[in-house]
Amino acid sequence: MKNTTIIVNDIMQHGYHYILTEPAGKNFRADFTPDLSPKEMLALGVFGGKYMTDCRDEFPDDWFTHAKLCHEKHDAMLNFFGVNASQPLSVWREKGWIHPDDPRGWFQWYCRYYVGRRHPDDDRQIKRWKAFRRHLDAVVKNCRHGDTHCRLKQKQALLHWAYDSRNV
Repeated sequence: MKNTTIIVNDIMQHGYHYILTEPAGKNFRADFTPDLSPKEMLALGVFGGKYMTDCRDEFPDDWFTHAKLCHEKHDAMLNFFGVNASQPLSVWREKGWIHPDDPRGWFQWYCRYYVGRRHPDDDRQIKRWKAFRRHLDAVVKNCRHGDTHCRLKQKQALLHWAYDSRNV
């Protein structure tokens, strides 16, 4: 739905709007190649199910068909690896990782990028995504291939960044 204006009214943003300038899931920068779509991430179980509970209207309905969500609280058991690999939003803010247009952080940026928004913060966010790959390298270096019990927090965190760590 290129050239569509999205208006956001949720708990964290009221009246924020952006324009979709690319088709959903297409025309990513050549150096940005996530393994997982937001829909796949939500179905696998990320962020303890709490992340997207109030902003369903902004994204495609089918993203939520099999999403593992919990409206009440963060529930690590909803995560694919069953562990908490998240830091509180206050830590993200303290470290300067949050752009005002994406107050929920990297995953919100990614969801909006995926549906077709392009934004001045794209370079920084893609650089952060690339830097997170070091965790994948650490898992590969320190775990036997397919070891389902090795470095679960790192593997879960990798899922949060659209790296498919299920079979590493």
